[in-house]
Amino acid sequence: MRAKKSVLSLAVTLAMTTGLALSAQVHAQQEQTEQEQQKTETAKNDTFEKIVVTSQKRTQSLNEVPVAVSVLNSDQINSAFANNMEGLQSLVPSVSFRKGTTTRNSALTVRGIGTISFSIAAEPSVATVVDGVVLGRSGQAFADLYDVDRIEVLRGPQGTLFGKNASAGVVNITTKDPSYDTTGSVETSFYQDNEYRFKGVISGGLTDDLAASLTVFKGKFDGYIDNVYNNEKVNGYDREGARAVFKYEPEDDLSVKFIAEFYNADDDCCADLEALPSGRNPDSKAAPNSNGIVDGVADIDLDQRKVDHDYESRTIDEHSAFSVQVDKTIGDYTYTSITAQRSWDNTEYREGDFTSIAGDSSEPVFGAPFQLHDIGAQQWDQFSQEFRVTSNLAGPFNYVAGLFYWNMDSQRNFTRDASCQNNGGQLDSAMAFYAQNNLSGAELDTALADLEGYTQGLGVSCNANDIVSATAFMSTEFNNWAAFADGTYDLSEDLRVLFGIRYTDDEVSYTHRRVSNDVYGRTGVGVRPATLNTDDEGKAEETNVSGRLGMQYDLGDGQMVYGTYSQGYKGPGFNIYYNFNPDNDSREIAPEESDAYEIGYKYASREFVFNMALFRTEIEGFQANNFDCSDGTCITRLTNAGDVSTQGVEVDFMWAATESLTLTGGVAYIKAEIDEFNCPAEVAAGSCTDRSGLDVPFSPDLKYSLTADYFIETDHGFNVHINSSYIYTDEQYSDLPDNVGEFNPAALLPDYGILNASVGLSFKDDAFRVSLIAKNLTDESYVTTYSGDNFRYQIPRDAERYFGVSFKARF
Repeated sequence: MRAKKSVLSLAVTLAMTTGLALSAQVHAQQEQTEQEQQKTETAKNDTFEKIVVTSQKRTQSLNEVPVAVSVLNSDQINSAFANNMEGLQSLVPSVSFRKGTTTRNSALTVRGIGTISFSIAAEPSVATVVDGVVLGRSGQAFADLYDVDRIEVLRGPQGTLFGKNASAGVVNITTKDPSYDTTGSVETSFYQDNEYRFKGVISGGLTDDLAASLTVFKGKFDGYIDNVYNNEKVNGYDREGARAVFKYEPEDDLSVKFIAEFYNADDDCCADLEALPSGRNPDSKAAPNSNGIVDGVADIDLDQRKVDHDYESRTIDEHSAFSVQVDKTIGDYTYTSITAQRSWDNTEYREGDFTSIAGDSSEPVFGAPFQLHDIGAQQWDQFSQEFRVTSNLAGPFNYVAGLFYWNMDSQRNFTRDASCQNNGGQLDSAMAFYAQNNLSGAELDTALADLEGYTQGLGVSCNANDIVSATAFMSTEFNNWAAFADGTYDLSEDLRVLFGIRYTDDEVSYTHRRVSNDVYGRTGVGVRPATLNTDDEGKAEETNVSGRLGMQYDLGDGQMVYGTYSQGYKGPGFNIYYNFNPDNDSREIAPEESDAYEIGYKYASREFVFNMALFRTEIEGFQANNFDCSDGTCITRLTNAGDVSTQGVEVDFMWAATESLTLTGGVAYIKAEIDEFNCPAEVAAGSCTDRSGLDVPFSPDLKYSLTADYFIETDHGFNVHINSSYIYTDEQYSDLPDNVGEFNPAALLPDYGILNASVGLSFKDDAFRVSLIAKNLTDESYVTTYSGDNFRYQIPRDAERYFGVSFKARF
């Protein structure tokens, strides 16, 4: 059900709008003393002078870094009241988010480039790094953000500085260090539809040289989608986590940091909604209000908030992470070691027939609705070790160099229970195979001569209510080691050369064994018969040398320009998934390589920060889901789909417009297109055409955001904090075009703009703060992903207006 547009909701909206106007009027009438003006000016200057990034493995000012990078600090993250990367990505215009039915199937794209795949033997193009540790899957970073100090989004290849698979960009997340002063905070928030979140933090010194912090988190949400089958809410969550940090500094030149984190989530999420008519149950209360596809345009029911499912889509996540970072300064160099172990267990339960009336009929499919239910459990265990040395920026030649090792083992079991399928005579094939494995001699000859009689004699049928299943047992192992270096050389006080190089050695291996669980080995909808059981394994090894070269020139007065050429690399893979076909999927997916060109300009003063980048990136061997109809059913199969390019302009800025008003924003205009398309090897000649010039999925041409922070200091014992943001995302396709170069109209996601706001009152120097939160004030509905089958979509929680309140106390 949609968030109720009741008198109460309208009243809250009006109150917040009126509050903004009244607060501005109060501020206009208020006179500040000389001391207050000086205090505000000092705070403002500090804010702009202390915008730092560590993306180049040293602490630097944002305007000194010759890389296109967007930074979200803890204040911006807190002001957005966003739970995770899905909520924050909208504030970085160059980043888009592909919402899957589970965290393992979700993905980030940067400048229109990312890897969207169900394969367990493929790596992301966008690397996610947490406290210096490269994550094996982007989904590991889609958990709740409850202890973050800073998020840096670096666009373009970053392999000379970071670990594995940074071919399209890096999301670098830095969490908070403990303090030696005893501090703490408690924060809780409540939203409509029974959503609440709690966070508690305590930090302080245990001894003179040992500090520690502990953060605990709990969140729960009933959901925002009505399941008309059982009158329950879905697409909610139940999550909890804890993070402990110990920082030991026995000497000025030695620091040891230990981090332990645990996180659990039980989400009845994320159900695909029927936003176009599927025809599977038109009489259902969850049927969409849509005319379908009319004149090539999809009439998507953006107000759909109902499903009719007899099997609950659910995701269960369990994370554990341990890392130790040692920093030792000897002379002019700092030596760093980061050792980390992470585990991630993910179990998905998926409703695959999307209706509650499937699998009950004694009629054959597809004349009757079919059942399709999935359950898949996967475990990732990764170990990484990084050693690096960093110079101290004291001379003309400065660099960082290091060695990196990364290993990940993954095990996945996936079972599908589905209606038997006999629309193409599959039952006869299955029964012949069964007879050959269970009979011999004359009995076998008789059975094969009269398969229908043999089948009837055994009482075997193949209708919608005959449920068959198969289980796939899959495993992968990744081994990666690399040597990297990145540096600068000052040709003069204002001019410097930028350079970097990386050597990468990749090895990926897999096993796949799928067995039919059906006694007779019958075919099901999406279930392959016993004749296609698998027992396969494979391995790929690749090496690569990539580099970076550029120039940086300081123009003076806080201005800088730079130009770079960099190479990106993402290692090989395989298309390992449930219905793996050895004839097609055992072929190695070659590495993805890119050439990136970027020109940037940066300006920083105490009142204004401005960054602009012009870029073009050319990618060869783009790893993407490609259409393949070779098995009689059209599916998307991970392949080297072809060559693509992305180019455009990006702008970020921060402006202290007045002593109380700060504006932050960004805009990205990007064209990500297919340059050359590789037709799948199995597609018949003449049935595949060129797709050159067509869009790459999840690459909106235009995306921008604007955030305003307004501070009012009163004489009444409290201060007012007002935050509002507007985010616009242009229309975008959610799939590649088909083999003849045509986009499915259902895959075009409409554009949308979201307005969020909050008003907070703080007391006693912000020791206490209460905030009223409004999400999507204009009640703009939108979809984030087209999931397939010409009707399935993901509609997020933030695609409707809702309100909340937050309380925070610090000590």
